[in-house]
This record gives sequence, structure tokens and C-alpha cells, in this order.
Amino acid sequence: MTANRDQLTYDTAVRDFRRARKAASMQQLMAKLQGKSTDLLAYEDVRQHVDASESQDIGVQEIPLDAIVGSVGRFKDFTRDFLPKNDSDEERWAGVKTAVMDMKGMPPIDVYKTDDVYFVIDGNHRVSIARQLGAKTITAHVIEIKTRIPITPEDDANELLCKARYADFLQETRLDKLRPDANLFLTFCGKFSVLQEQIETYRRTVEQRVNRPVTDEEAVTRWYDEVYLPVLRIIREQGIMRNFPRLTEADMYILVSERREELVEKLGWHVDLETAAPEIAEQEKEKKRNIFSRVGGRLLEAIIPPDLEDGPPPGEWRKMQKVRRRDVLFSDYLVSLPGRDSDWHMLDIAIKSAKRDKDRLLGLHVVPDKSQVNSAKVQAIREEFSRRCDAAGLVGEFAVETGNVVDVIVRRAVWADLVVVSLKHPPGGQPLERLGNKFNRLIQQSPRPILAVPEWAEPETDRMMLGYDGSPKAKEALFVATYLATRWPKDVTIVTVETEHTPAETLQEARAYLEKHGVYNARYILKQKPIADAILDTAVEYNVNFLIIGGFGFRPVMQVVLGSSVDRILREFRHPILICR
Repeated sequence: MTANRDQLTYDTAVRDFRRARKAASMQQLMAKLQGKSTDLLAYEDVRQHVDASESQDIGVQEIPLDAIVGSVGRFKDFTRDFLPKNDSDEERWAGVKTAVMDMKGMPPIDVYKTDDVYFVIDGNHRVSIARQLGAKTITAHVIEIKTRIPITPEDDANELLCKARYADFLQETRLDKLRPDANLFLTFCGKFSVLQEQIETYRRTVEQRVNRPVTDEEAVTRWYDEVYLPVLRIIREQGIMRNFPRLTEADMYILVSERREELVEKLGWHVDLETAAPEIAEQEKEKKRNIFSRVGGRLLEAIIPPDLEDGPPPGEWRKMQKVRRRDVLFSDYLVSLPGRDSDWHMLDIAIKSAKRDKDRLLGLHVVPDKSQVNSAKVQAIREEFSRRCDAAGLVGEFAVETGNVVDVIVRRAVWADLVVVSLKHPPGGQPLERLGNKFNRLIQQSPRPILAVPEWAEPETDRMMLGYDGSPKAKEALFVATYLATRWPKDVTIVTVETEHTPAETLQEARAYLEKHGVYNARYILKQKPIADAILDTAVEYNVNFLIIGGFGFRPVMQVVLGSSVDRILREFRHPILICR
């Protein structure tokens, strides 16, 4: 009778094992489909990060089964819920289960405790059966060991590895001691080396700057304060993390760093991290647009010729500058160099302006096809550009790209602050001339202000005039004029033409803005004649050699048909013109 009962008990245990095996297989399948892990943590992965000198035997006690997350030797035999993974384990598992059902009980298991989790030394099957029976706790003999990395019951093998490598990073850099509020935990476990490489690179940069050796501590803190934190601030202000709920802020910093490297390789120009961060945010906003908007956009592209497309709304470029918080408004100049003799005169004017703040010049030459990228002509342009930048003591970076000139400039302009172009072919006086004019299209679509330099314009730009009509683009021009007037000594003239759309009070609006920002010596001129006449005549009267205006006021289609005051000014004013948007 006893033998029959024992066999019945064992058979029941076997059936229970097979149900547990089926549950384990289903759990593993679902985890694979969801991209998750059901593996137990291996104590070996933790062992190298423990401090054996701080181990303590804390005796026998009840521990929560849910807090047992790994095993010393059998982490491959069970799932995270301690379901059996191997058919060959049937006899052993069923034997332990039979002993429990015969009221023989289970002796305490042996575990290591680190933080609030446990690793089984001996008793893996007992844990499996206890969980299968629905128990909440189990009796265990516990040895507590201190670890440098905090471990939680929710950690999977990848998270444990990341925490281990983060601990190594902190031990190497002591960042947690130097900046206690810093949290650079990465889920990209292999990328801690990227952070360490950046620290070393920045150390060399600082050493060149201060002309002395830099200690490990200074290198870490300066990198964190001067490189990492500014990008983190932008990531937070732009709300980028909302689009990446599973990543950490340090993960996003790594993505920004990698995106920057891609851009540097693609553009041939240096791109700083603070510029790359907002660009990622904009990319994600584009991805979030609905299908109709994307399809609608493609339809518009098919219907509307490129010459008639709108550019970004007024003020967008300034919002980007505010995000990046540059010390100066224009620190990177995109200089288009088509390869004409007059290009060098234009470049000299750009250099004269750039030398004031040691700005960077980004030379760009566009060729129609790849066969010309390494031609002798292109090499000559590159060498002359570099020679002039070096002679001026400025950083100059030169890039060559194939494609349509305007398309390339517009695409690359987002990585600069100002576009500098030669005004050899201003918009014509007739609609067909305006429709085919490349400069016309550049004004419409450029995401950055444009400095248009007529051929052989004089290099001096100390007598500045602003044409102001109160429109959104004119307000951007007023902002730039005020910036230049407060930063550099200039003779300043503001002219407003009274029309049915622009009342005389508009001039006072400009005066109030300038005086609010400390510009008190400007002259203010109110005119009633046609706009272009008023601006051109005033420029002659006061010997103006630098003009600031807003871009076209009409939408592209109307501008092509009717023309604008800007068209005529571009044709007749023979000095540099800064066109804002």
C-alpha cells in the first residue's frame, strides 16, 4: 500500500515537472518574441565586483522567493521564475518534489545575498518546487556580501552587466565622488569606453589650452562640466527623452555623440555635440508626424516646383541659437565658393568679420558629379581657402559635395549660423527671370540668415542701415542689427517707409527696442516714397556700406509674379547685405 502511494506521489510529481517544463518553454518563446530575457543571473558575473572582505554569515532566515534572481552554478538550468529548462532534470526535480509531498520537508537552502537579491549556492530544485507550490518565502542559510553595484530583483543579465561595467567606470574615473549628483548609467553596456575616450581626448584639448599637464581628477570634472552637462541640458530642455522611454540620459548622450561622428564624416566639417542634440529631437518630431502629413508632403513636392517652396518660418534659426546658447550670434560661417575670381574678395570680407570673434569658416564647393570631387580645380580652391584662413589665424574647414548648389547650401546651412554667398546674379526684373534665379530660391528656403556680397564690394561694414517695416522677418533683422550695434562700434541708421501696411509708429517701435538694449545713438528716418527708392536713397545720403533687411514679404508664388523691393535692392545696392528670416 505504501509502495503504491509512493509511486502515485512520484507520478504526480513527474506530471507537475512536465507542466513546469511546458510553462518554461512558453515563457521562453514569449520572451524571445518580446525581445526580453528569462535567464537567471550568474553569480560569476557579480563575483568580480564583490568585496569578499565584507562578507558576513547572517544565519538561517526566511527570504522572499521573488528576490532570488540567480544561481552560483545552475543559472542555465532554470528560467528567471525557476521553471526547469531541461527534460533531463525530470528525475531529480520529481524526487525533490516527492520528498516535499511526503511531508519530509526541505532543509534550508544556501544563498549569497547582495543588496536585496539572492543567489542560490545549493538548493535550486527546492526553490523551483517552492515557487511551483505557490510559496512566498523559503528558509535559507544566508551569507551577505557587499558589492560595488546595486542589484534589484528586476535586473536581467544585460542590466547586471551594464551595472558591473558602470561600477568599473566609476572606479576608474571616481566621478561618483567628484560629482555626487552625476548619473551616467548606460544600457549600452559596451559604450562606457566611449565616455573614457572622450575624457582623454578632452584632457588633451584642455592641456593645449592651458599649456600644462591636467590631472585625472581635473580631466574628469572638466569633461563632465564642459562637455557632458551642456548636452544633457539641451536633451532635457528639448524633451528628447520623451521619445526614448527605455533609454537613460547617458544613453541619449551616446546617441548624440555617435550622430555627431556620422555628421562629421558626412559633412566634412566639425559639428559640436550641442548642435547634434537638437537635430536628433527634430528627427524624432518628423518621425511622429502622421501618415497623412507625410503623404501630403510628398504630393506637394510633386506639384510645387522647388523654386516656389516655402522655407522655414521667421525666427526658427534664432530659436536654435537660443537652444545652443552660443556666446556669439554668428560663430560658424558657411561660405559658398563656386570657383570664381570674385570668391576670394567675398571670402576676405567674411574673414574680416569672422576675425572679431575668432569665428569658424566652413568653405563649401558644389560640383555636378563625383568625377570632379578631386579635380585640380577643386584642389586649388581648397588650398587657397585654407591659405587665407591660416593667414587670418582662423579655423577653416573645406567640404566638397555633389548636387544642386541651392539644395546643398540649404541642407548644410543648418550646421552653420550664417550663409555667405556672392551676389553675382541677383533676382531679375521680370517674372521668368525671378523664377529661374538661384539666389531668389536661396533667400526663400535658407534656414539661416544670408550675407550677400556683391562683386568687389568694399570690405568696410561700419556704416550700417536697417530697413524696418515691423514684419516678422524685419523683427529678426532688428534683433540682428541691435546685436551688431551693441557688440561692435557702428554708425546706425534705421529707415521705415510709411505705407498702407506700415504706419509711422513702426519706426518708434524700432527705436524703443534699440534703446531698451542700450543703443541710443542711432538715427531714425521716416520716408513716404516707394520702399526700394527710400532705402537706396537713404543709403546714398548717409554713405551706408552695410544693409540689414528681412527676406521676401510675399509667399514664393506672389514674389515671382509681382517681384519685391528686396529684388531691386539686391540688384542696385553695391555693398554687403544681410538678409534675415
